[in-house]
Amino acid sequence: MAQIRTEPPHDDNYVVMLKVGDSDEIRLLRGDLTKYAADAIVNAANSELLPGGGVCDAIHRAGGRVIADECRRIRSERGPLPPGQAVATTAGRLPAKYVIHAVGPIWQGGNRGEPEVLSSCYRESIRIAEELKLTSIAFPAISTGIFGYPLEQAARVAIPSLIESLRSSRRLVLVAMVLFDKATLDVFAKAAMAHPYKVSIAHYD
Repeated sequence: MAQIRTEPPHDDNYVVMLKVGDSDEIRLLRGDLTKYAADAIVNAANSELLPGGGVCDAIHRAGGRVIADECRRIRSERGPLPPGQAVATTAGRLPAKYVIHAVGPIWQGGNRGEPEVLSSCYRESIRIAEELKLTSIAFPAISTGIFGYPLEQAARVAIPSLIESLRSSRRLVLVAMVLFDKATLDVFAKAAMAHPYKVSIAHYD
């Protein structure tokens, strides 16, 4: 049963649920994004939309070649995707229906527009999900891997961006952040708890 908390718990296996409105929810958990059954999952992509490292590599491997093929087609039509923008492709063998590829900023100290670009990644991904008439979407912690965005700063951008986008959406009811490890989950959970919404935490084995 969920309990009201103000700090992340010490155990590894917990889910944070942030209620935004009557039925809309932001959910934070530790897990494998490629196995998460949302209508769409978001890939932390590079501008060339090529298979890369980290989450990007895992998504391409799990989803199969069809994702890379569609990315190549999009790149040939549109050219490189600028940071802060997003596009959707099939999800191949993944449980999701779509993969939304969002290009995050490379961290350069925080004074070169990185927060605005990172916020745009989340907002643009949700905008595309709305256009596709989806009800759920799952994100990684965009740009916090090889792009070097510090976790605390990334969480302070991501959570309010997701809240604002979910509040203004017409179809989405669930936005999840499926995070790689407990350290990342703890940082994002703490950022979520700083907002004036009902937060509950459920534990699982």
